[in-house]
Amino acid sequence: MPPFATVTPVDPQQVADAVLAHPAVARLDGGPFGAVASYLPGRRVVGVRLGEAPEPVEVAVVVRWPWPAALPAVAGEIAAVVRRVVGDRQVDVRVSDVEVDGRVDGQVDGPVGGRADAQVGPTGPAPTTPGPLA
Repeated sequence: MPPFATVTPVDPQQVADAVLAHPAVARLDGGPFGAVASYLPGRRVVGVRLGEAPEPVEVAVVVRWPWPAALPAVAGEIAAVVRRVVGDRQVDVRVSDVEVDGRVDGQVDGPVGGRADAQVGPTGPAPTTPGPLA
């Protein structure tokens, strides 16, 4: 009889707590249409989608800005924090928005507002806009 590997389930709230501990993270975000979430009995963890391996772990955040590091670097740091909780899995981080002086895009007057998307996979930054169709 072949041996079976025991998989220890990860609570999405553990991932959320680890991400929120990063000083650049203002809050978790549900992403487009609130799709980045994990559903548990009686509650939902917004901003973390923790499917079964080998599915990637998805995290969507609002980042405080300005921040000393560029958005792709911040996303990489957040991915590393998530991997400490979930192990060696692909982690996709989406920066859904930035918070400038405590205000998000829709609350900022003048040309400062804007959205930022940075996604980081297991090998580094991924493009955020599609290239030309060939």
